Amino acid sequence: MLLISHRGNMHGPSNNENHPDQITLALKEGFQIEIDVWYLKNDFFLGHDEPTYKVSEKFLMNENFWLHAKNLDALSFLSEKKTNCFWHQEDNYTLTSKGYIWSYIGMTSSRLSKKTISVLPEINNSDLNYFCGICSDYIYKYRSQLKK
Repeated sequence: MLLISHRGNMHGPSNNENHPDQITLALKEGFQIEIDVWYLKNDFFLGHDEPTYKVSEKFLMNENFWLHAKNLDALSFLSEKKTNCFWHQEDNYTLTSKGYIWSYIGMTSSRLSKKTISVLPEINNSDLNYFCGICSDYIYKYRSQLKK
């Protein structure tokens, strides 16, 4: 099961989400990370609702990142670099550049492919048997549960 930290959060929502230091910490803990990425005027930024933290292109080139492009320029650039990226707003599902099905927050279904990532499964107490991975603010909790 793929364990993906939602914006670098590990023990619940945090004011530090999408902060480069928080993302680095989640990487050190062994998690993959979903990150919100903006590309504006030849610069990259992290941030959910707006570009907040400037980062380098090199920072983003990590095989453990799931890069959520927040604008078309970010999607275009990241897809050319062959990163694991995607774009969506409120679609129930979207396809990542690596062929995974990224579900919208709290989507549950027994008809999903084993290549589907459940995003914030805690919202609807999703049955994780239908997914190949989860993306959560509480990723530590899921790692503990799956080890049992």
